[in-house]
Amino acid sequence: MTFRGDVSKSSGRARTGGGRGGLIAGGGGLGALVLVGLFLLLGGDPSQVDDIVGGQGQRQLEPGSESGGLEHCGTAEAANTYADCRVAATAVSLDQVWVEELPAQAGIDYVEPGLMIFEQSISSGCGAASAATGPFYCPSDQTAYFDTSFFAQLEELGGEDAPLAQEYIVAHEFGHHIQHLEGTLGMSDYNNPGAESNAVKIEVQADCYGGIWAHYADDGEDALLETITREQLADAMATAGAVGDDNIQRRSGGEVSPESWTHGSSEQRQQAFMTGYETGSMAACDTLERGVYNP
Repeated sequence: MTFRGDVSKSSGRARTGGGRGGLIAGGGGLGALVLVGLFLLLGGDPSQVDDIVGGQGQRQLEPGSESGGLEHCGTAEAANTYADCRVAATAVSLDQVWVEELPAQAGIDYVEPGLMIFEQSISSGCGAASAATGPFYCPSDQTAYFDTSFFAQLEELGGEDAPLAQEYIVAHEFGHHIQHLEGTLGMSDYNNPGAESNAVKIEVQADCYGGIWAHYADDGEDALLETITREQLADAMATAGAVGDDNIQRRSGGEVSPESWTHGSSEQRQQAFMTGYETGSMAACDTLERGVYNP
């Protein structure tokens, strides 16, 4: 079990949608689709997909329909059983943490992002997306999008399809929303990659913000998560490492090329998450060296 307490709000936290349509297809076949999915999973803008697949992307997606909440969710048991309920419950927990910590640490009021759980395809404020593109955050409509079928693909990269690993992904996307509220998300520039690039700094910071959530999510009587175990933490760390640029490059059959990194190495991603988890401090996550956070 992962969730405890009152997660009844989770049944109304998300919208659902999806519809049939073509996939975003790249010249590299499945490998390209996985890379596109990881690009979006870690905060990339769907409108930049053509840059990732060399201009060979094709968007032929029909907008998905939208409905209300997730009627089968709303209990801790459901959140611990179904991936879509887990995403929604994680969002409630993230809201609970950031509504307190963002004003306290950054002097900014927290505004809840939208949450869309979709199947097959969806139309977002950043363009069309499909199940192959995976989870992403769209700043244009301030909404995080998740197709939960993508979680299983993480195992192909050495990650874990486990509860806290999935929750880490949700927390990472909410981390991009925090950056949007801070006014820094736009500093990420995928056209100028590299190990020291702003793109990497933004992505690593979102991992660190995910760790901040984990730091507080199981703390106190009102916490929605049970105490995080070492095994669960190891699952999240394995997934953070799996989506490192160096790991993806190796598993794609290429050479490790730091000058092309946009998300950071496995070590950077793991270290960032652990920094947030161990400190709970936005100042410790200040990869952009802005120096604006309260101690």
